[in-house]
Amino acid sequence: MSRPIRLKTMQGEDVRPLGLAGNPDTENRFVEEAYRAGVNVYFFYSFSFPGMVAGLERLLRGKRERVVVATGTESRDPARMRAYLDEVRSRLGVDVIDLFFAEYVSPSDTMDEVLGKGGAIDEIWRWKEAGKVRYVGATAHSRALAVELIRSGRVEALMHRYNMAHRGAEEVVFPAAEAAGVPVVAFTCTRWGSLLRGHRDWSGAVPTAADCYRYVLRHPAVHAALTAPATMAHLRENLAMLEDDSGPDAQQVEAWEAYGRLIYGKGDDAFETRWP
Repeated sequence: MSRPIRLKTMQGEDVRPLGLAGNPDTENRFVEEAYRAGVNVYFFYSFSFPGMVAGLERLLRGKRERVVVATGTESRDPARMRAYLDEVRSRLGVDVIDLFFAEYVSPSDTMDEVLGKGGAIDEIWRWKEAGKVRYVGATAHSRALAVELIRSGRVEALMHRYNMAHRGAEEVVFPAAEAAGVPVVAFTCTRWGSLLRGHRDWSGAVPTAADCYRYVLRHPAVHAALTAPATMAHLRENLAMLEDDSGPDAQQVEAWEAYGRLIYGKGDDAFETRWP
């Protein structure tokens, strides 16, 4: 097993287990609220989240070394990637982006575009060598591609989907990540909110958002889980998991997984068919 990479702030603090991600309805005050609760990693992947960007820019004025700024782009064109990086640095008023992802690596990509010489990952590594980025990351829904990214040795963090209903990552992605020492950042932890709505065949307690994050974070491969609430009330509900970071017991995990199987069903909607 490789020595694990630990995602840390510039000040040397480990990232907290819950990170705030951009939502179109994010208000700038969400950023400060999350920071007061202990969140120190913030992610957005475009400027279509103005509240998130504005709130983060304000926070960074006095807290830069205590915050991990994460972003990324789906572009594979080095010039466009550089333009986006420079705009993020300018908008946030910072010289360095902590974690930059090659976003949404998918079967439509060629691995030369992503991992080859002059590809997207190569470009991010150049930024790291120039001191503009601290960690090189990639995002993938596809488990096969996630494993390929991990085993390339060129990725220092992987963002990947994982929740009570989508557990396939446990079979191949997480073992590969643990063997390579690559931290996983989980997203869609509530399965786009569907895990919070219950199921006609479920008679037990319906998990809360905080429960969904506790479930995801119990896995040792997952170093952080992203939350993207649309309201302050939802943000505060999600932040509740930071007040009790004890993991669920085996009986609770078994119940949540049974519930997740009901929510997933046959996996026959369009998104599930494409990304099982």
